[in-house]
Amino acid sequence: MAGARVIDSALIVGGGVGGMTAAISLARRGVAVTLVDIDPEWRVYGAGISVTGISLRAFDDLGIYDAVKQRGFIAAGFRMRSVNGDILMDTPPIDNPAPIQQGGGIMRPALHDILSSVVLREGIAVRLGISVDALEQDDDGVDVRFSDGSAGRYDLVVGADGINSGVRKLIFPEAPAPQFTGQGCWRVTAPRPDTADCTEMYFGGEVKLGLNPVSQDEMYLFLLEHLPDNPWFDDAQLVPHVRELMAPFGGHVAAAREALTDPSQVNYRPLEWLLLPDPWYEKRVVLIGDAAHATTPHMASGAGIAAEDGLVLAEEIARHDDVALALRSFMDRRFERARLVVENSVRIGELEMAGESGPGSGTMLGETMGRLQQPY
Repeated sequence: MAGARVIDSALIVGGGVGGMTAAISLARRGVAVTLVDIDPEWRVYGAGISVTGISLRAFDDLGIYDAVKQRGFIAAGFRMRSVNGDILMDTPPIDNPAPIQQGGGIMRPALHDILSSVVLREGIAVRLGISVDALEQDDDGVDVRFSDGSAGRYDLVVGADGINSGVRKLIFPEAPAPQFTGQGCWRVTAPRPDTADCTEMYFGGEVKLGLNPVSQDEMYLFLLEHLPDNPWFDDAQLVPHVRELMAPFGGHVAAAREALTDPSQVNYRPLEWLLLPDPWYEKRVVLIGDAAHATTPHMASGAGIAAEDGLVLAEEIARHDDVALALRSFMDRRFERARLVVENSVRIGELEMAGESGPGSGTMLGETMGRLQQPY
């Protein structure tokens, strides 16, 4: 029966972009939502985050686009530069662009603050510093035992607890582990000059480098390095290593390099990926976001498809009067879209590591982003 609510209560495990989007979207449809996060301070780690049109469209559908635009930096242009900083191509902005036609960046703590403020404003119950230890399902619900010894029963459990998801281990103990790609991603926060007014990519260097404004005052640079041995970097190594990677580049990169003095300006993580086979659910427990489809940043779409997961899950729950049908419909809308992002992102990274990036990877990126502009 269309419009009937198939569930009355839901537990969201994980307070990131996907989890908070799902929590907000379900709560707005009358579901009593509890959100738990393992971090007692509900913090977010990392520097800036790129937001493409699909992310902005999802944020617009969630009602936070204006806040993201105010606290981040959103624009419709794109600029290509050579290693020394010469402009190779400058795509001018368009008039009155829709969210899907734009891109930009925002600091991760700012995006977290925007979303968490909405979660609290919607009256969603938030419990911090706990995780899920056990799940037991029957036809009518899920009994959950938490790490603090408490327990609860819910009509639906949503695992949005990241690439190393504990919920995934409970319902799919034989699921494949995340795989290291051979690349590492460096992110550097730096002051933003007025002329850094859109996404820029630098071509011809030994590492892939780009930058995004993330606020009126800041930008962040991202560098992808081939690191097949997956080394560990301590704080003392961060600044010297990144400054060496940045040394050949001109343009805005040169000034950012001079401003880089503090390890806190640098964020590094090895790139891993995961694509869980269809289905991402077992009875009344479903996985979304990185718990089901963790991607590399080559398409800057991880946050966008996680937010889409949360929106689509709530839509399908509202459309069906049977949980199994709702979750099957969710999968029918989400699996191929997530697979497209994960597999093509990983493939572009493979081309880069093989020294074959260029027209081929650019065509793949363009075609994929074009397909993602279709409705989710």
